[in-house]
Amino acid sequence: MAAARTSQRIDSAAAAESETPDVGEVAPEEAVVPVGTAFAGIRREFGLPGEFPTAALAEAEQAVAEPLSSAERTDATGLPLVTVDPEGSKDLDQAVLLRRRGRRGFRVHYAIADTAAFVAPGGALDRETFRRGQTLYLPDGNIPLHPPLLSEGAASLLPEQVRPAVLWTVDLDSHGAPIRVDVRRAVVRSVAALDYRGLLRSFEAGEPHPAVELLPEVGLLRREQTTHRGAIELGLPEQRVEFSDSSGWRLGLRPRMWLEAFNAEISLLTGMCAAEIMLAAGVGVLRTVPDPDEEAVLGLRRSAERLGVYWPPEQSAAEFLSALEPSRPESLALHVAGTRLLRGAGYTAFRDGKPAVVGHAGIGAAYAHVTAPLRRLVDRLCTEICLAVVAGRPVPEWVREGIVELPSAMGNSDRLASRVERACIAQVQAWELADRLGEVFTATVLRTDGEAGTGEVFVPEPPVIARCRGAELVRGQRVSVRLVDVDSAHREVLFELADTPSG
Repeated sequence: MAAARTSQRIDSAAAAESETPDVGEVAPEEAVVPVGTAFAGIRREFGLPGEFPTAALAEAEQAVAEPLSSAERTDATGLPLVTVDPEGSKDLDQAVLLRRRGRRGFRVHYAIADTAAFVAPGGALDRETFRRGQTLYLPDGNIPLHPPLLSEGAASLLPEQVRPAVLWTVDLDSHGAPIRVDVRRAVVRSVAALDYRGLLRSFEAGEPHPAVELLPEVGLLRREQTTHRGAIELGLPEQRVEFSDSSGWRLGLRPRMWLEAFNAEISLLTGMCAAEIMLAAGVGVLRTVPDPDEEAVLGLRRSAERLGVYWPPEQSAAEFLSALEPSRPESLALHVAGTRLLRGAGYTAFRDGKPAVVGHAGIGAAYAHVTAPLRRLVDRLCTEICLAVVAGRPVPEWVREGIVELPSAMGNSDRLASRVERACIAQVQAWELADRLGEVFTATVLRTDGEAGTGEVFVPEPPVIARCRGAELVRGQRVSVRLVDVDSAHREVLFELADTPSG
């Protein structure tokens, strides 16, 4: 079976800011749980949506049955675009093509699924998407934002299919900075559906697909710009839930592939361009994270000092975190501590001029969601704003009215998605460890509560994050811990500090 998409960062506060689909694979082991019944309790507990309302499905079916109108759409079917996603994905939001622009830079073509071509404003399906907010990914199946006949069918940028899309064209200079942006409705045809592992192998063999052969060059230029922008990035690996027929549900851990990071830069570039378009027009919705306050930065400096990690006085928090050696346990603890720098994430809607808070500290710039409309509600409305502004047309009234509801709708769905992810991870942790009571594991201390005599530790094998008892716990220290309690019904795991340090 293909890898499940449910995963979370070592600290879940960072997970919400990830723009990259999850990939990876782990070796199977024990603890078999039947597919289809494993996470039903979590679905009931959180009251997750089931089937779509009849009226919403009828609207989707009617939209699919109607012939695609090419009026006011650019014919871009001649562009050899490709999609790059985890293996087995069917909800394909983005298709990309990178080309050189003479000797002076690059041109990025980025086609995004046009969900507005299928969702009528104010209809039953529109209302249902506002209720859902986003696609929820559970290990045993997702809960889509749109009916699968759209998200995995008529609206998805599947290969060799003519599809309505919103085509972004961004010209970059030789340093990777945008100098011209265009966005318009189009019809496109993806020529190939690539997956990360296959594409990585093609790069290693020196034979990447021509549409993305410039991805390492463009991606590296864009990555270099993140440092200049002062983006606060947390280098945290991810826990991941996977299934195999022989071993059942298991946790894995993977670092982010360079290919993922470079591919994500194209999405981030587009989101930053969209934010600038909306800010110039004085109407839109931004994904915002305020700059960290002085006390949060000082707290991180104190943590570094306690852990014996030198932080030059002139170095910013972003520069310090990016320079940490990821394999050291104190680095993991500092990245977890760094999540305090990214508090206050939210959505900022504005209709009458520039809002007070516009930046995203994790990106180092103003940023908006526009590249995943099959999976996220806000992208559809933000895209409509950008299309209207670039074309010199008024923003549709239904969009101006709808964006007022978006911060609440998206905030609620983000919180729900985060809680569901944590619950699924915790459930699999408990299943994996149920028969290992009394065993001793090597762990890294992530957090401590000295007064309570408890903390939180990360065990790399299997990759588990759980509570730990022990007054002598020190953040960043590598220790030996003993598993003393597992409660699968309540998804709880407890360790205690073992007598002998692991060294």
